[in-house]
Amino acid sequence: MSVLYPTLCLCAYGLFSNMRPSEPFLTAYLMGPDKNLTEAQVVSEIYPIWTYSYLALLFPVFLATDYLCYKPVLLLQATSFVVTYVMLAKAQGLGLMQLLEFFFGLATASEVAYFSYIYSVVEPAHYRKVTAYCRSVALFGSAAGSLTGQLLLTVAEVHLVHLVWATLASAAVAFIPPWFLPMPKRSLFFHKKSEGATERRSDYSGALIEKVDNKVPLDKEVVSTVSLSSEETNRSCGLSEVLKMLLADFLHCYRRGPLLAWSLWWALATCGHFQVLNYAQALWEKIRPSGEYDIYNGYVETLSTLLGSLAALLVGHLPVRWTVWGELTLCALSMLMAACVFVMVALRSIWLCYGSYVLFRATYMLLITVATYEIASSLDMQRYALVFGVNTFVALLLQSLLTLVVVDAAGLGLGVFSQFYVYGGYFAVISAVFFFAGLCKVATRRRSDQEVPSSSPADTDGT
Repeated sequence: MSVLYPTLCLCAYGLFSNMRPSEPFLTAYLMGPDKNLTEAQVVSEIYPIWTYSYLALLFPVFLATDYLCYKPVLLLQATSFVVTYVMLAKAQGLGLMQLLEFFFGLATASEVAYFSYIYSVVEPAHYRKVTAYCRSVALFGSAAGSLTGQLLLTVAEVHLVHLVWATLASAAVAFIPPWFLPMPKRSLFFHKKSEGATERRSDYSGALIEKVDNKVPLDKEVVSTVSLSSEETNRSCGLSEVLKMLLADFLHCYRRGPLLAWSLWWALATCGHFQVLNYAQALWEKIRPSGEYDIYNGYVETLSTLLGSLAALLVGHLPVRWTVWGELTLCALSMLMAACVFVMVALRSIWLCYGSYVLFRATYMLLITVATYEIASSLDMQRYALVFGVNTFVALLLQSLLTLVVVDAAGLGLGVFSQFYVYGGYFAVISAVFFFAGLCKVATRRRSDQEVPSSSPADTDGT
C-alpha cells in the first residue's frame, strides 16, 4: 500500500493534467473569432513567451522542488494549469495571452516534481515500474485528450471554445489528487536521507564514483561508510553545499565521451523538436485554414503520440549495438527528421504534412528513449536527474536563441514557411555533426585494431 497509494494518486493526476482536448486546436482557436488574433501575434509575440518563461523558471523550480519536497510544487503546477485554461477561456487581448503563456511555462517547468516525487516515497526496487506507470498514463492522457477534442469537433460539432472548457474541467479534476499525496520527508539534495550518504559523496567521492559507475564491488572502508547511512538521521543541506555537490557531479558526468555525445544529441534534437511542435499548428493553419476546411489535428496528435510510444517500447528489441553504431544511427535518423520537416513545408499538402509530422515525432521519441537509457544505464539516480535537467536546460537555451533570432518579432520574425525551412536545415546540421563524429569513431577503432596485431610479434620476440 505504501507504493500503491501514491502511485494511484500520481497516475490520476498525470492522466487528467495531460488530457487537453483543446491542445491540438490552440492556434486555430487563438486566430479564430473567439480571440481574433493575427498569425504574426500568435507566432511571433505569444508563443515565444512560453519558451522564455520555461527557460527562466526551470532551474529555480528545480531547486524549489527539491527544497520543498515535491508536493508543494505539484500543487503549484496543478494551480498553474487551472489558471492557464481559465485565462484561455475568458481573457482577451495580446497582453493577457502572453501572461497565459507565462503560467503555462511555469506549469511545464514544474513537471520535474511529477517524475521525481515518487523517488522520495518508494524504495529503489520499485522505481522503474512506477516510473513506467506514470509515463504511460501521461501519454495515454495526452492521446485521449487529442482524440476527445477531435471527436467533439467533428462528430458533435462543438465550437472550439467548448474544447477549452473541457480542458479546464480536466485540469480542475487534476487539481484534486495532489492534495492527497503523502508529504515526503526527504529529497535528493536539500533533505538527504542520512549523514552517511553525504559523507560518502564528499570524503570518498573519487573511489566511490569510479566503483559505482563501473559496477565494481566497493572497498570495505567505503562499504562501512554506506552502512552507516541507515543508522543516521535525516539532515538538511544548505544552498551552497547543494550547488557544490551539483557542480562536482556535473564535471564528473560530462567528462565521459559517450555520455557527452548522447547528451549533445539530446539537447540539440529536443530544441528542434520543441520548435516543430510549437509551430506545427501554425503551419497546418496556413496550408489548410480552419475557417474554410475541416481540420484533423486531433487525430494527428493522437496517432503521433501512440506511434511514438510504440517506437519507444520497441527500442529494447532493436538489434543495434548503440555503443558501436550510436553516432551513425543518430546521423541517419536525424537526417530522416530533417527530411520530414522539409516535406511538411515544401510540398504544401496537408496530408503529407500530417504524415511527416507523425513520422517525425515517432522517430524523435524512439531516439530520445535510446538516449535516456544510454545515459541512465551508467549513472545513479541523483546523477541522471542532474544530467537530464542540464540537457533540458541546454535545449531550452538553444531554443530560446533560435526563437529570438528566427521567430520573435524582435529578431527576424520569419513567416511560418521560412521557419520550417530553417528547422529542416537545423536537423540536417545535427545529422552532419554526428556523421563526422561516427566517422572519427570508426577510424579510431580501426587504428586501434591495427595496432594490436602489429604489436603482438614484438611482444612475442620480447618473451
